[in-house]
Amino acid sequence: MVTSYSVLPPPPEKRAYVRRMFAAIAHRYDLMNRLMTLGRDVAWRRAVVQLCALPHGGRLLDVATGTGDIAYEALRLDPTTQPVGLDLTRQMMLIGREKHPGLSVPFAEGDALALPFPDNIFDAVCSGFMMRNVVDIAAAFREQVRVVAPGGRVVCLELTMPRTPIFGRLFRGYFFHVVPLIGGLLSGQREAYRYLPESVDVFPPPDALARIMTAAGLREVRYRLAMFGTIAIHWGIK
Repeated sequence: MVTSYSVLPPPPEKRAYVRRMFAAIAHRYDLMNRLMTLGRDVAWRRAVVQLCALPHGGRLLDVATGTGDIAYEALRLDPTTQPVGLDLTRQMMLIGREKHPGLSVPFAEGDALALPFPDNIFDAVCSGFMMRNVVDIAAAFREQVRVVAPGGRVVCLELTMPRTPIFGRLFRGYFFHVVPLIGGLLSGQREAYRYLPESVDVFPPPDALARIMTAAGLREVRYRLAMFGTIAIHWGIK
């Protein structure tokens, strides 16, 4: 249940809200990710790349790439990979371009609901912590299915609320109170870190998200949980 101090914007305003929010926290985005996850987000992004099952020299689209962590990880695992990072927020990508001298990732500004690419062009499409932020989850998956080649994979990394009652209460206390406090101190944008837990609270649970992916045109949709059930990685095949 969403708390009474909800900062979630109504759907017509969500796109602009999300863009402004990520622009405001771009300078502290990577630091907060490492702190909130105790550094485990690096391993989760590596798992996403591995689940993409890219061929040698494969083309990867990282939707809502942020500062490019998944795209850069793909290059580190296989330098022949051809990643493209797409994001709605230019400020995030500008920071990403300077992160890893010697590694080159093309960045493109664009909307997850209208990907600026032709059909069937990528060997895999992935996203990390994006789906909570789109206006239409099903439409975002349909776009990813459209641009991935037949036989290619769509992989989604996302936060989810744990289902274990005792740990769930502990996690909610941390997520709804400690994270906004730390995020506000480090970024000066406490509202952004109030939005984060609330957006997770209303996001479909893993089973429901798997059904949405299947309805979008993917087969053999599966998922795995991590970090005591607070992280879900879904994948499916076109």
